Amino acid sequence: MCGIFAAYKQPEVELFKSKALQYSKRIRHRGPDWSGNVIQNSTILCHERLAIVGLDSGAQPITSEDGNYTLAVNGEIYNHIQLRDEFNTYKYKSLSDCEPIIPLYEKYDVDAPKYLDGMFAWVLYDKKADRIVAARDPIGITTLYLGKSSKNPETRYFASELKCLIDECDEVTAFPPGHVYDSNTDQITRYFTPTWWDGSKIPSKHADLKEVRETLELAVRKRLMAEVPYGVLLSGGLDSSLIASIAARETKKAAASVSDEGIDANKELSGVDEKGSLHFSGFTNSLHSFAIGLPGAPDLIAAEKVAHFIGTIHHSHTFTVEEGLDALDDVIYHLETYDVTTIRASTPMYLLSRKIKAQGVKMVLSGEGSDEVFGGYLYFANAPSAKDFHQECVQRVKDLHYADCLRANKSTMAWGLEARVPFLDKQFLEVCMNINPEDKLIKPAEGKIEKYVLRKAFDTSDEPDVHPYLPKEILWRQKEQFSDGVGYSWIDGLKDAAEAAVSDEEFANPKPEWGSDIPTTKEAYWYRCKFDRVFNNSATAASTVMRWIPKAEWGCHEDPSGRYAATHDHKVI
Repeated sequence: MCGIFAAYKQPEVELFKSKALQYSKRIRHRGPDWSGNVIQNSTILCHERLAIVGLDSGAQPITSEDGNYTLAVNGEIYNHIQLRDEFNTYKYKSLSDCEPIIPLYEKYDVDAPKYLDGMFAWVLYDKKADRIVAARDPIGITTLYLGKSSKNPETRYFASELKCLIDECDEVTAFPPGHVYDSNTDQITRYFTPTWWDGSKIPSKHADLKEVRETLELAVRKRLMAEVPYGVLLSGGLDSSLIASIAARETKKAAASVSDEGIDANKELSGVDEKGSLHFSGFTNSLHSFAIGLPGAPDLIAAEKVAHFIGTIHHSHTFTVEEGLDALDDVIYHLETYDVTTIRASTPMYLLSRKIKAQGVKMVLSGEGSDEVFGGYLYFANAPSAKDFHQECVQRVKDLHYADCLRANKSTMAWGLEARVPFLDKQFLEVCMNINPEDKLIKPAEGKIEKYVLRKAFDTSDEPDVHPYLPKEILWRQKEQFSDGVGYSWIDGLKDAAEAAVSDEEFANPKPEWGSDIPTTKEAYWYRCKFDRVFNNSATAASTVMRWIPKAEWGCHEDPSGRYAATHDHKVI
């Protein structure tokens, strides 16, 4: 991960350069390792680098040997080895996983992102054509914004974070995932068209548990592509625990392969080849895991169990409610949202990310996406039909870039830590979003709790030759949303602080500029006020925010906390 800023058709671009560098500096937390910029014609591309792959030679922006193409990327391309093999006549200047985007574009033009497997946001400038092309990954794991200015109507601005654009642009939009922008048409078009995208088409194929397991294992294996120390976020819930368990197995196998074959890690391309074999990963055969919570939190207890079972080097961190409250303004500045559930969950993740970076780790795997794919939130138990269940899953996946993807990306990148999310792998989504929703339904009377398909896929109780992935009590542990699992008094503390900060009179009189987007709780009102202060009451900034709420028409409680679901077990560990 890195940070990018670009201005296309910028008048007096040389004079604008100093301003561009200041805008780029605002996201240096995303790329603390190096900064670069390139000006061609009236376009400037700036890059703040976080080095994960191609450490010695992957500085950006990358310019082709003939000087015609300049590329700035924020992301990781997991199939870069295969792309290098396909475009083996291209004269590469680095070992960067991002550089193959240039020959890919030369061949496929704006269809290039269709052939990428990874998480990414990039801008590519074609000097001869005076053309800029920009793209964002299929689900929006990586953040990207597009800005326009009435002062310079032809100029288009791109940035990894909103804060780079609000002083220059009077119109900013969150660049839609799975889309590509072409300056030749000044249009954004969808390139990602998976079979499951149309939610009205209800899948009929029943779950193939072996396929589910193997596809997730491959997704994790791809994401171990790194030349730096890495770890896993481990809350002790099902999703992060499964990712940690698979990562621990794959790390040991890869380390053994390096040892047996005598591979020089500094000379090998990092990644997975066409056979799905991991070439090299990290520096050690011991995987580090990280957890955070209030003292005695459910997540900390469960994470300790998992770490002991899978054999990770575990780091358990605690925070206090006061420390969390003290961090709220910084969290909102980095997250660029006033959504209640995102802020609740992001604050502990933000605090933990700082601890992780201080311990020398630059990349972690995380468990976001599973709840959307499998209908894991407890309110899904209220779904009136399998069709409604499936359509809500599809919509939640489509909206991930406003919520959990945004949280995972920005709360970690605030400290120059990269988070990768295997559950949002394209191939895994293709398999699991095409499962008959009848298989996913929550049916407690039949022993089918939330995410039953995923749990069953990794239940090895009838496979005596396979070592269990997780302890039974973890594999079948009920869902706890992260903001609950870190300790119930965290959300209670937030509500109490909001009650003290917002008077009844203020709450009864929302700001006129908020229009129809009226906070319905004092907590939501408090966050909106903080957001307005951080971003100078910018309506442009507020226009990029979407609030995450449960499905009200299913009779769900307005509060997004899982504790308010009727099926929640308050005694769960």
